[in-house]
Amino acid sequence: MSSLITEDSITERSTVESVPAAFSAAVVTVSDSCSRGERTDVSGPAVADILKKLGFRVVATRIVQDDSMQIQNALVHLALEAQFIATTGGTGIAPRDVTPEATEAICDRLIDGVGERMRLEGAKKTSFAALSRGVCGVRGKTLILNLPGSPSGAVESLQAVADLLPHALNLLEGKTEHP
Repeated sequence: MSSLITEDSITERSTVESVPAAFSAAVVTVSDSCSRGERTDVSGPAVADILKKLGFRVVATRIVQDDSMQIQNALVHLALEAQFIATTGGTGIAPRDVTPEATEAICDRLIDGVGERMRLEGAKKTSFAALSRGVCGVRGKTLILNLPGSPSGAVESLQAVADLLPHALNLLEGKTEHP
């Protein structure tokens, strides 16, 4: 796992704005097998580790089944606790991959460019990035981002947009000055 995450790549991606320690984050792993205890969650902890290194305060982690209502409930409740929520898993094209639809159902607005950027950067490493359907949206003042379920895909996707997060979160807080 440590080979996926380097201090250089984190520093390089977070030079636009620093993340104030006051920004809170939550991580939701969407996985039937992890929720049943049949598989150890690797992606959620990898995402939480990156967020901490980026300066976020991770206030909650959850594991839910690939079930639209469970995903929606987790997102709605965590949006009351965290300014940023990263989900990992359920963004592919398998029948139970419903994370994007569940996210869209509870968001006020979508931010299409963030998902596009993740797929563009991911395509530089694998053509399968085009099959990822992760979305980014806003619920109230909370930014929600869907990441792939594989540990490397989740970390690389988060790193691809990490420099956008502080500005987006500041805008949601009403700080509309541009850097």
